[in-house]
Amino acid sequence: MKKIILLLFAVFTYPILVHAQTGNQLSNEQKTWLSKANRHEKNGWIYLHVEGTPEARGFQHGYLLAKEIKDALFETSAVWHYQTALDWQWMVQRSDKMFTHSIDPENLQEIDGIVEGMKAAGMLTSRAEIVAYNGSTEFMNYWWPLVKDTISPSSPDPRKESCSSFIATGNMTADGGIVLGHNTMSSFYYPLCNIVMDILPEKGHRILMQTVAGLIHSETDFFITNAGLVGSETTIGGFFPFDEKGIPEFARMRHATQYASTIDEWCDIMKTGNNGGYANAWLIGDINTNEIARLELGLKYIGFERTKNGFFVGSNVAEDLRILRFETKTSEQDIRNSSIARRVRWKQLMKENAGKINIDLAEKFEADHYDTYLNVNSPDVRTLCAHPDLDPDIYRVDIPYAPWGTLDGKVVDSKMAKQMSFTARWGSACGTPFEAKEYLQKHPQFDWMKSLITDRPAQPWTVFKAGEVK
Repeated sequence: MKKIILLLFAVFTYPILVHAQTGNQLSNEQKTWLSKANRHEKNGWIYLHVEGTPEARGFQHGYLLAKEIKDALFETSAVWHYQTALDWQWMVQRSDKMFTHSIDPENLQEIDGIVEGMKAAGMLTSRAEIVAYNGSTEFMNYWWPLVKDTISPSSPDPRKESCSSFIATGNMTADGGIVLGHNTMSSFYYPLCNIVMDILPEKGHRILMQTVAGLIHSETDFFITNAGLVGSETTIGGFFPFDEKGIPEFARMRHATQYASTIDEWCDIMKTGNNGGYANAWLIGDINTNEIARLELGLKYIGFERTKNGFFVGSNVAEDLRILRFETKTSEQDIRNSSIARRVRWKQLMKENAGKINIDLAEKFEADHYDTYLNVNSPDVRTLCAHPDLDPDIYRVDIPYAPWGTLDGKVVDSKMAKQMSFTARWGSACGTPFEAKEYLQKHPQFDWMKSLITDRPAQPWTVFKAGEVK
């Protein structure tokens, strides 16, 4: 494995990160910061608690997850080069120019802290590289498709994130409170989204969220705050507008989650300076009022709905007709398409389980394998717990046996959220294990990613809580 990684470093001209330092000594201040942090591992997840000032939080993050961040930067740079034939530093420099000036001072301080934490752990990176990494979804999936034909006409579009999520309340749930469920559908070769981060900031609200090592935002977007907000999102499929002069989505998401006390405040922060990057349908709930909302954040057009009795679902197709018709390239009627089949399935499950939805059902929903096009139970690209890696006939989505799918499952209700807690499953929402070596042996056309993908054995549903210790 080491030989493969070293070879890829050379092929992908991997950046400054890999130069190790020796003999680093922590200052008394840094030791104090680390004494307040906590990292431990549980059933495939890495739990990380950070607290204090932006610099302290970033340092704790960078120091305690240095190896994971190093791996994530390598993986992101390798995928970028493979898909575009362009150097990683080309992307870093342009991301820095595009994003850094629009990021608020607190988020930049936390990013600088990550850089310093990694340095203290013996690994060098830079503010520009961490900014590029945090903004990689926006850069690769929204800006790049607009300009790639002028630079590299043969480059394919990078994979956009996909997810299956619902939120229900009032007469839809067993106790009248909120129930939220989400699973992440993404490429197997991207950095692992197995970090559960507990952030206790000096200012603002405490956050418990799923994330990826080295990111200041969630990216997979599942979170709880001590203001009583819970949230998730699903990417709006086929979305194309982008404003490179706006505020990057990752900075807005983190600021909104840390400082908003209500649904309206959260949505207002997200809309301010919107650049169209990582366009999502956000499912937000307020456990203080049992109100839920769906914010579909396009660029020019914004959809917003709210209720205290009902549900909202997300499956990567826009519900707002203006966004659907003017800002996406998606059809909402062809049930052979994964997003449409999953949209139909969500509505079936909501109708069949009205008034009964609870944590147990939410876990089952996120692990559901019913294909509404074929009308059979069969794990494939069209099911809520998606398995395109098992699917020989992926209609209008990707190539056969494509290396992506559902990577996890997370659910929370009002009772859990009041205790800053949720339950999650790493590996696949249904518990199906993934074996990288076996997969590549069956599908050698994907051998370019053999140093990027890892096994994901079956794991149980596991409870996480803010403030937990090893």
